[in-house]
Amino acid sequence: MEGISTLDPETAFLLSNKTTGNEWELFKENVRPMKRGRNVTVLNEALKSQTDNHLKKSLIEERRRLITAIDEYKGDDPLKPWIECIKWVQESFPTGGDCSGLVVIYEQCVRTFWNMEKYKEDRRYLKVWLDYAENCADAEVIYKFLQSNGIGQSHSSYYISYGLYLESKNKLKTANEIFNLGMERKAQPTEKMEASFRKFFTRSMRRPQAPAEEPEDSHLPHRSFGTVLTTGEARRQLKQKTDLANKKLKIDRCPSTISIYKDTDASAAPSHQPEILKNDKKIFSLGTRGERNKENTAIPAKWTSTKIPQKPVSRAVPAASACIEVFVDEECAESAKVTRDGKSSLKQLKKVDGAELKKESELLKANPLRNFPAHSLPR
Repeated sequence: MEGISTLDPETAFLLSNKTTGNEWELFKENVRPMKRGRNVTVLNEALKSQTDNHLKKSLIEERRRLITAIDEYKGDDPLKPWIECIKWVQESFPTGGDCSGLVVIYEQCVRTFWNMEKYKEDRRYLKVWLDYAENCADAEVIYKFLQSNGIGQSHSSYYISYGLYLESKNKLKTANEIFNLGMERKAQPTEKMEASFRKFFTRSMRRPQAPAEEPEDSHLPHRSFGTVLTTGEARRQLKQKTDLANKKLKIDRCPSTISIYKDTDASAAPSHQPEILKNDKKIFSLGTRGERNKENTAIPAKWTSTKIPQKPVSRAVPAASACIEVFVDEECAESAKVTRDGKSSLKQLKKVDGAELKKESELLKANPLRNFPAHSLPR
């Protein structure tokens, strides 16, 4: 009897007279997917902030509270509050974006522990690095940084992520080297490493490869009968055909040998000259070397014999000038403080919101290692 009275979730929702619960259907195209999935109830609550300003402010306050908890943590695992904060931001700001501050939190987390031996082979710490790389424009800089500093080199997720990134950039040779390096180092888990390499090898073999040696006369791409070229390809082939035709036309017009005209009647040459040139012989006279170099015949004289009159000037000792204040850019000074001290970066993140947070996120996406010391960067 109890099983019969149990209602399905849809009927229970309709009978509960709730006014929310369909936010996922309204904003699902803006939600960033996650490998571990999302809780629909938490997702709907988070998506309410798209239309509710009061809820949006409460989310920002909760983020500040979690950042404060990071600063006040006194336990043996300082990475733990960072992971909790990152997971909460991922769930509470499902659309991502610069306003979530996730990129800034990623950067400050990885910068806090990059030189600690305790976390160099920690799977959680490597996961934060890989998530940070997915949000940056040039992720290869991050992978090289991890390799040069020995971070996460025993985990297969590093080599798989790095290899897939290189494959997306069509750098198949380098990607193959990264996969082979991971298998040589026996990155764990080895089964996942080998399975990913087999899939990569299959995809790379299916890709069309350009011939090693092309014939000299074949300047245009070949295509099978019945295929339709796109507009860009048609224009490109038409331009190549026109250039090839113009080159052949120039070659046909130019003779192989050029005959040089020689006048056999040398006596007739002076008759064509004007009378003025015949009578004026100075035109054809270059003169002697001394006449040609007459501008260099000046006799050197002593310059010290002539003095320029000067007005008498009193040589009084100038008074001691006031100290010159050196200008210091506030943004550069703040960034230097952030680089030296991790706690100051936490305080900055608690204060920065809106446009400043968006600006910092854009700078980190363009240059993810901009706040790291110079000696730690890959060479």
